[in-house]
Amino acid sequence: MLPSPRRSRITDLERSVLWDTSRSSYVITCVFVFITAAVLAEVCSALPAAGSIYFWAAESGGHRYGRLFGFIVAWWSTTAWTTFVASNCQAAANFLLSEITVFGLNFPTDPTDIRFRAVQWIVSEGILFLAIGMNYMDPKTYRTIFRVAVGIILLDFVLNIVWLPIAVSRSYGFQDAKYVFTQTFNETGAPPVWNWMLSFYVTAGILVGFEASGHISEETQNASVVAARGIWWSAVASALIGFPLVILFLFCLPNLDTLYSLGAPQPFVEIYALTLGQGGHVFMNVICIIGLIFNTTVAGVASSRLIWAVARDGVLPFSGWISQVSAKKEPRNAIIVMHVVASLLLCTILASPVAFTSLVSAAGVPTITAYALIAFGRFFLTPRKFQHSPWSLGKWSRPFTFIALVWNLYLAAVLFSPLYFPVTGATFNYSPVIFAAITLFGLLTYWLTPEEQWLPAARLGKVHQLEAEYE
Repeated sequence: MLPSPRRSRITDLERSVLWDTSRSSYVITCVFVFITAAVLAEVCSALPAAGSIYFWAAESGGHRYGRLFGFIVAWWSTTAWTTFVASNCQAAANFLLSEITVFGLNFPTDPTDIRFRAVQWIVSEGILFLAIGMNYMDPKTYRTIFRVAVGIILLDFVLNIVWLPIAVSRSYGFQDAKYVFTQTFNETGAPPVWNWMLSFYVTAGILVGFEASGHISEETQNASVVAARGIWWSAVASALIGFPLVILFLFCLPNLDTLYSLGAPQPFVEIYALTLGQGGHVFMNVICIIGLIFNTTVAGVASSRLIWAVARDGVLPFSGWISQVSAKKEPRNAIIVMHVVASLLLCTILASPVAFTSLVSAAGVPTITAYALIAFGRFFLTPRKFQHSPWSLGKWSRPFTFIALVWNLYLAAVLFSPLYFPVTGATFNYSPVIFAAITLFGLLTYWLTPEEQWLPAARLGKVHQLEAEYE
């Protein structure tokens, strides 16, 4: 989300306040995310391949549009996942640097100050090096990394639902039920209906990326079932864990005057300090930072496999080198590319407080539009494909696909919308511009890459052969 000129230092707080208008939108999002995840899980079950979402788009486009869909979604998805890796590192840096405000150190935390941005950039790059560094380890260690990541996330969840409410009750006290369930705040300047629609901006940015297990399906046993279930349960778990946290955080927020007076890069660190005390909030902050680091590592695994799969099919520049693997079958060069690109994205922090935020705000758009494009292809172009998946929706497949198409087109429109009114140069939503540039790269590689160099026939051809044998 782009910073408001009125309160440019509390973008994260404005996102928190938008939850007040998104209680209903969160529930609505959960329903349609479950449907979208079910549609993608069925496709994954039929085509469990590294690169998943790009590969699915190519197949859903059929013989006429498959190559075009594949190239465009390849650029959309690789950009989205690499940007997510960079944004996670900046988020972890903000948790750490918020201690400057909490402990009253004599150093600026205003993002308009180049000194703060320089430190923020250095810390973010260090976190990126640490998180992605674990991607260079033996793949056998990934199971341990995944388990540690899940453990940290669950610990963070338990501490928030148990420790935080106890601390709030002993400090400034809870918000009342009227504030949590009925009161709304228009922080955007948009008309009331539009303001409510913009609340989906928050839910769309959180309940996304659940197709990650598909990216590593070629390294998964019984992937046609296990990877498909992973997509479905990832969406369900995120939604079910997220909703009680939303309600809990609304009860635990301080009054709005206090909320807007907080000046840390990550306001929740100050909220932890107000409620848990100095020692308690440091412990909680450490858990958050470690969780973000491991989350970035896991995202790096998915992102690097996606980049490798796209390069394997000749879509990216220097695909031959990027798609090479090590003696242990690791996509080492793809990891390097992801690391370098994410590092370069973080460099935009130095340019201005708007530059990096604009890139991050556009990260969710390519993934949402990729979901919509796959659903469009499945419903209109290849309605008879993916009918023999081990994880099948049966008679619900076609209606669910249409619902997923409409829903994700709606979300894309929300993500492209201005976020603050009146619209100025400082509040302009650059997502459409960035998205158009990414799409242009996809079109250029589609036009410039010879057709015979893309997507070896042994891959999709084998799928078609199996379907023909089944029929």
